[in-house]
Amino acid sequence: MSNKLRKYSLIVLALLLFLLLWEAIIRLFNISEFLLPSPSKVFNTYISMALTGKLFFHTWITTLEALTGFAMGAFIGVMLGYIVSKSKILDRILSPFIIAAQTTPKLALAPMFLIWFGFGLLSKIFITALIVFFPIFVNTAVAIKSINPNLRAVMKLAHANKWHVFKNLELPASLPMLFAGFKSGITLAIVGAVVGEFVGASAGLGYLIIFGTGHLDTATVFVAIIQLVIVGIIFYEIIAIIGSRLMRWHQSEKDNL
Repeated sequence: MSNKLRKYSLIVLALLLFLLLWEAIIRLFNISEFLLPSPSKVFNTYISMALTGKLFFHTWITTLEALTGFAMGAFIGVMLGYIVSKSKILDRILSPFIIAAQTTPKLALAPMFLIWFGFGLLSKIFITALIVFFPIFVNTAVAIKSINPNLRAVMKLAHANKWHVFKNLELPASLPMLFAGFKSGITLAIVGAVVGEFVGASAGLGYLIIFGTGHLDTATVFVAIIQLVIVGIIFYEIIAIIGSRLMRWHQSEKDNL
């Protein structure tokens, strides 16, 4: 049995044991469903919502917000991170503002985004982009700054222009840290979309959680949370696979193949 198959088998076994224990505790102590629904109740609700299409509609809305916000935040983070890494003056000027934006609670900013951009998708996309931006910005800047000066000297001796330095040195050298930022960013994108939906929305998995909570429908809340976990894992694995394909030369990625 391969290491990956063994790992996934252990995960599935642990999950089954957890669900059995969960079901047993609820039946043993006769816990009310609105406090903690049983796994069978959550499963039935999940199937019911999936068959009606309701679950996938809300999943699509959150996915659209998360992916668009991630793309926007990642693009700005990479571009600004690269620019800042090349200029100490810009680093000193912009870093305090970027840190201030990161330390400000996003839940406090969300109402302002709703006022500025409305209750539609746009406000959630901008909230998501703001949350995604910082880890990718930092990873990009650190990756470029950490490149061995001796390698830059070799490129200079070879009379390489800026494009060749970027293509043959900076881009390959920064990929490991860049994809580490992407992995963090894609999970934070889900958080950003849900934060926006918590403040004001009429669709999405975050809205579904608020709706279920307001109606004491705990099973629906669990279904929405489970779906968020599934979507987050899928996004993360896609980024990891892309990174592995682009960085077959890197030892940390070879270990994951």
